[in-house]
Amino acid sequence: MHRFAGFEFDAQQAALRRPGGEIVRLRPKPLNMLQFLITNAGRVVTKQELMEAVWPNVHVGEDSLFQCIREIRSAIGDDRRQLIKVISGRGYLFDADAAGSESATDSTPASAAAPSSAPSVPAAADLPPAALIAEKTAGFFRFGPRSIAVAASVAICAVGLAVAAPYIGHRVFTQPTPVLAVTPFADANGDPRVALMAANVTDSLVDGLSRIPNIRVLAPVRSAGPTEVSARTEKADLILRGELQQVDKSWNLQARIIDAATNEVRWTTSFAVDASVSPALQQSRLTAGVGYPLAVRISSLIHSDFRRRNADVVVDQAQAFINRTSREKSKTAQEMLEKALAADPDNVDLQAALAAQLLRGIQTAWYRDAEAEAAENRARGLLESAIKREPNYMPLLEGYCRFLAATNHFVDSLIACAKALNQDPWDGLVLFQVGLSQMQLGRFDDALASFQQADSFDTPEVSRWTWLLGAGYAYIFLDRSEEALPWLERSLAVTPGTGRTHFLLAAAYQRLGRTDDAKAAVAAGMKLRPGTTLENVGLPKKNASEIYLSRAREVNALLAAAGIPEK
Repeated sequence: MHRFAGFEFDAQQAALRRPGGEIVRLRPKPLNMLQFLITNAGRVVTKQELMEAVWPNVHVGEDSLFQCIREIRSAIGDDRRQLIKVISGRGYLFDADAAGSESATDSTPASAAAPSSAPSVPAAADLPPAALIAEKTAGFFRFGPRSIAVAASVAICAVGLAVAAPYIGHRVFTQPTPVLAVTPFADANGDPRVALMAANVTDSLVDGLSRIPNIRVLAPVRSAGPTEVSARTEKADLILRGELQQVDKSWNLQARIIDAATNEVRWTTSFAVDASVSPALQQSRLTAGVGYPLAVRISSLIHSDFRRRNADVVVDQAQAFINRTSREKSKTAQEMLEKALAADPDNVDLQAALAAQLLRGIQTAWYRDAEAEAAENRARGLLESAIKREPNYMPLLEGYCRFLAATNHFVDSLIACAKALNQDPWDGLVLFQVGLSQMQLGRFDDALASFQQADSFDTPEVSRWTWLLGAGYAYIFLDRSEEALPWLERSLAVTPGTGRTHFLLAAAYQRLGRTDDAKAAVAAGMKLRPGTTLENVGLPKKNASEIYLSRAREVNALLAAAGIPEK
């Protein structure tokens, strides 16, 4: 906690409060800048330091910096410039002596400031880089055939989307790293509240896009106030435009990418968010609703040169077969992909689709031991070969992340998943894979944070039930069963047919002493997953930590008491 001139700055909650405790409203960027200045009180910080701290990897002009300083001074009543001083030719100084500043034992770095007053919902820009995930940590549930079909379909569908996208209109960029200009999202209501939300979503989107390493982002320039912005489209290859509207109890956001050279619309999307959730969730989900599919399209446009038109047809046909859960249909899909890949061995989309199909066979136990090992080696070889050729292509990184998590290579999976998140910071399904690996490594708090991060984005919607299930799973392992229930109930409402959710509910009910509810949940789960025993109900144990295995035995004891047979 930092105190100065009667104000309190709470770094943990990213909140500035007046002497009476009232929260001072500041946009995320000025709030981040204020924290950086406070953290460096008594030291002159240059303009370049401030811009790099507040807009990492984003190209902004000094106008944006000056506007943030003006907003901070206005918020803290520093009209006479006694707290934030200009040191001519050098930069800015936050004068701790003039402010009467004091700090508690809060060592949160300036870069950790959250973009809202609800710190429990991390921003896209706060996602951990690959190195941090690897440092903090060192599977995948074995779902039934229907659930695995859904997961495999999502994987192949992602490849299909990427395959099809470039043929909306081919574009050879004029510079090695394409430049995307983000224009301010327009307020379609003419309402100051909508204008402020549009400005915050624009800021959050710029933050997330700036994490993608193979594009440059031009941020809007702010002028007189927090909602008064102008676009910077000089030297841009692509321009992002959008409008935000509030209708009844819903936010509706529309966005499009425009080719700067031809004015051709290259991509459009629309997204709706429930306005009854917390403001922090509203902003996070609006940002992710645009950011997630936008990152997919950007990856496709950048990598369009190596892709073949015939791949989308084969992938679509394979997807039609993979949605049918018989072993014969799965074999047909695999044969189709094998034949297409033999004719076009360097096609990375076909390699990714075939690897996803092989993984599905492993997870559904359709291969015998020797066959399963061969399928795993083949899938890994396909993905690693494709990634070597196209190291930043998102469908490949997602597929490799999912493969390593599913085959219990947890540390490798965390590194691979972090690389995938660098390409699309809003990918909830990748965060789900991260959470499962963290569970197996015994890092239950980290896993819960990953699942909750995915829920704050809520993209892709088709995978929503997975991170809801994961959060409930983590809460149970943290011995917080009461908190697990709403997450599991939400997951069950989205996807009632997996059976897995029923068993986790049973464990939570049993621990809470609701034995009748526990037995009813087991009975419902057994109808969906006949043959379930204590030996196969949990995550695979290969490479799992002893911390996880110990807690899993406790959970199995609860399930045994609720009626799941041992063998």
